[in-house]
Order: sequence, then structure tokens, then C-alpha cells
Amino acid sequence: MDTHSSIIIYNVTVYSENQTLKNGYIKLTNKKITEIGETHQYVRQPNDHVIELSPSYKVIPGAIDVHIHGVNNADAMDGTAEALKTMARTLPKEGTTSFLATTMTQSNEAVEKALRNAGAYIEEQTDADAEVVGIHLEGPFISPKRAGAQPPTHIQDPNVALFQEWQKAAGGHIKLVTLAPEQPNGLALTSYLKETHVVASIGHSDSTYDQVGEAIEAGASHITHLYNGMRGLHHREPGVLGAAYLRDELFVELITDGIHCRPEMVKLAYDQITSERMILITDSLRAKWLKNGTYDLGGQPVHVNDTTATLADGTLAGSILKMNDAIKNTMSFTNCSLEDIIKMTAENPARQLNLFDTKGSLKIGKDADIVVLNENLDVEMTFCRGTLSFQKED
Repeated sequence: MDTHSSIIIYNVTVYSENQTLKNGYIKLTNKKITEIGETHQYVRQPNDHVIELSPSYKVIPGAIDVHIHGVNNADAMDGTAEALKTMARTLPKEGTTSFLATTMTQSNEAVEKALRNAGAYIEEQTDADAEVVGIHLEGPFISPKRAGAQPPTHIQDPNVALFQEWQKAAGGHIKLVTLAPEQPNGLALTSYLKETHVVASIGHSDSTYDQVGEAIEAGASHITHLYNGMRGLHHREPGVLGAAYLRDELFVELITDGIHCRPEMVKLAYDQITSERMILITDSLRAKWLKNGTYDLGGQPVHVNDTTATLADGTLAGSILKMNDAIKNTMSFTNCSLEDIIKMTAENPARQLNLFDTKGSLKIGKDADIVVLNENLDVEMTFCRGTLSFQKED
């Protein structure tokens, strides 16, 4: 295809930022969305490449996964450009067009290596793949009581000076940090993150409800994987979970594989938090898109069967959830609309990461990060910045 041509996805249902067009089209030119309209409004130009479908096909903005460790035998902690390239090439298959390369609790040296690698990759990445829009530092500034699958030997207290070193190593690309604000110096790091426009997320935390309130005052605005790795709900102590339900200042991540939390608990969270504040994540490992077997997570063996990834002691260790399945599951568990899904997979993460001027919705002038779903909500095509990155085989 001529690089100067435009791509037109024609005769589809277009879920644009402000309205849904049942017989619509969308035009992509030079990495951007340049036209959105009804089919009768389209005027063909000489270089247009038209992809004609039917209104049963739905065009939505690409998902932004703010919490993903790995996929297809690659992990952000591998510390190689090849690993991030593998992730970026694979994720369009599930409708993800942007993501935060997510680290985990490891030695300072291993974390710094991963951060340097991701920072360098972000500077050099190409348009053909899912875009690494930043780094999510998950740990090591977490609570030993809520370690989950994070190796306890490398957990340490929040440390502003160390974070400053790591942010420098990452070229300024750390965009979100999961921490336990109740730990020593936790509020100081939370405040520093807020001052430097990094999202402070409460996760792997034993905070009480009141301590979460203090963290919000200091600048926290996000909750890492709701239900998992946190103080739960009690009628005399609402904990982190109660704060996630009740505090409108917080965006809230949720893994909707039906394993990290039962479908009924997804419904309960959705009914309380709503699509206004929910963000769907995968928290996936290198084992996603691979066969059952044993894989590595931070030096620990992880056993993967058809649906679940666990450590030797049975602890859940991330997921093998694909974003497209998260979408289907969430709609099934909650009876929410596709418009709600778009808020939870695209708009909310874009707003939280301060990217909504370029991503997170279908609007003229924004990046052409676009997913075409069929009537079964399977991914038919994914465009990353206007380039066809994935097409389903017949």
C-alpha cells in the first residue's frame, strides 16, 4: 500500500468520542484519524484504500493496558529490546494498541536494567506495533504483608532518592508507580510522584481506610488490581477495598478473568465504581499466548494451565488474560455496554496517563489506534498509529 494513501474503514458501526454511527466510516491518514462520518458523507479520493465491511463490525479505540508484565515468552523484566518488541508485536492480536511496560519487585540492579531498557526502547520504537507509552513500576515499595507473587526478599521501604535514580535511568518514562503508602516514607514518595506528574497507585498495600485517605491527600489517584494484594472490606475497617469503592478520586484497575475475582465480585465492583472510574487490565505474564507449562516470573517458577497462573504454593501469579477476553468477560459479568467498555479500556487509562489529547477515543486529529471487532466481539483488525498491525486469518 502506498505510504501516502489513506485507509478508509467503510460501512461499519463507528464508536466515536461523542456518538455512535451505525452506518459509518473512519479515515486514517499519516498515523492520524482524519475523517469520521456517515457512509453517505464519504467522498472517495484517488489514493484511498477502502476496506468495506458491514455494520455488524464495530470500530472502537485501541485498548491501553496500564498493567502488563509480559506475553508470548517475553517480559519487561527481561531487560532486552527484543522482549519489548515481542510484546508490542503480539498485543495488537488482542486489541491492545498501547501499554505500560510493567516491572516487578526484584533486585535494584535488575529493576534498573529493565528501566534503562524500556526507556531506551520508548525513544526508538516504530509505528507498526503497539506503543509503549511509559513504564509501570510495580514494587519494590510495597507491603511484605501483601506481597502476593512479588518476591519478599526484594521488598523495601519507599525511597524518594532511589526512585529519582530510577526515573533518571528510565529517561523520565516511569508514568505509574504501585506502592504501599502506609510503609515508612510512603506518603513522602506519594507526594513526590504527584509533584512530578507520575501516577501514585495504592497496591500490595495493607493500608486502612483512613491511611488511604491520607495517601489521597498526598496525591494518590489509582488502585492496583482491585481485590488482590490489599486489605479487604470489613464492616469496622473498610480497608483499601472500601476506599476503592467510595473515593471518587481513584481510578481502579480490575483483572476480569473470573479467577482473580469471581464474576459476582466483578459485578459488585462495577456497580459501585462504574465505568467512570474502572480500568480493565490484564496483569499478564510471559505465558500468555503460549501453551500450558512452567514459566519464569522474577526467578520463581509459575505453573500455567488453561486459565490460571500460580506459584508452587498456589499463590496467583499474574494472569494469562487477553484484553479481548477481558472485554467479553466484563460485558458478560456486568451487562455493561460497549460504550462502557471503551471508557474502561481506552478513555480512562488515557485520561489517567494524561494522553487523552492523542489517544483513548476516536476523534479527528487523534492517533489512529483503532480496533475492528466482529459481531462476536473478536478482534478482526488492529491499527497502531494508522498501520495495520494485526488481521485475523479466515
